Amino acid sequence: MASLKEIKHRIVSVKNIQQVTSAMKLVSAAKLQRSGNAIQKIRPYQNKLYTIATRYFNSVSPFISPYLMKRKISRVAIIPVSSNNSLCGSFNINLIRFLEKILDSYKKLGKENVLIYPIGKKVEDALKKMNYPIQGSFQNLSDNPTYAETKELTKELIKQFNEKNIDQAEIVYHHFKSKGSITLTRKIFLPKVDLIQNEKNKLEYIVEPSPLELTSELLPLLLYNDMYLTLLNASASEHATRMIAMQIATDNAGELLSDLTLQYNKSRQQAITNELLDILGGSMQ
Repeated sequence: MASLKEIKHRIVSVKNIQQVTSAMKLVSAAKLQRSGNAIQKIRPYQNKLYTIATRYFNSVSPFISPYLMKRKISRVAIIPVSSNNSLCGSFNINLIRFLEKILDSYKKLGKENVLIYPIGKKVEDALKKMNYPIQGSFQNLSDNPTYAETKELTKELIKQFNEKNIDQAEIVYHHFKSKGSITLTRKIFLPKVDLIQNEKNKLEYIVEPSPLELTSELLPLLLYNDMYLTLLNASASEHATRMIAMQIATDNAGELLSDLTLQYNKSRQQAITNELLDILGGSMQ
């Protein structure tokens, strides 16, 4: 049986850990609220932009744009989004396992034809261990995604796509719906085939200055916002997952403290009983 000193030391250690996990939960909750507020601000704008673009592109027949046309996939770009830090449950493990399956499906292309833009230290480290070449480090976009930095990455992807260095770009990330609903998602970023529907819109639009100029402005803007909203969703998912993980850790620490306190009291009571027995035994001699 452990001594009273050992049990007391464990109680102090568990209390310290509980204070840390509780503080981390509060920090994650604050960051989640910040990410959630940013999502709520941009989502209505992006939804309206999608509606306008979908109606317009389905009203023009035929409409030809490289952004909207599927190609035979010879080279692909993948943007996996992880966290920079641990202590967020299975957030990174699940994403990396999912990414491995995706990479396996593209094995026939060869590693040189799979361009990976890792966002987050965890997925970046995992790709290095898998010996996959990466197209740069984008860890800042994991911790605190900003519109300006997001726009630069999106411009690079658009450039690669327009120059036909890639035929498709896809993002692998966690989509945030609520604290209890986070979905690991794989979505096509380029081309934007989801904007074209089977049925043509009967509305006719008068476009100024020209359809070409409208398209050249509208589609990149839509892509910038799409990438930014995606990274905000991934960030919110990370903070929500970490908040839940820290809550579980705090609760477990509380249960362990109860068990240790009970063990300490029993051991202390046993020690007192033994001392009394020794005293009584000595007085009877």
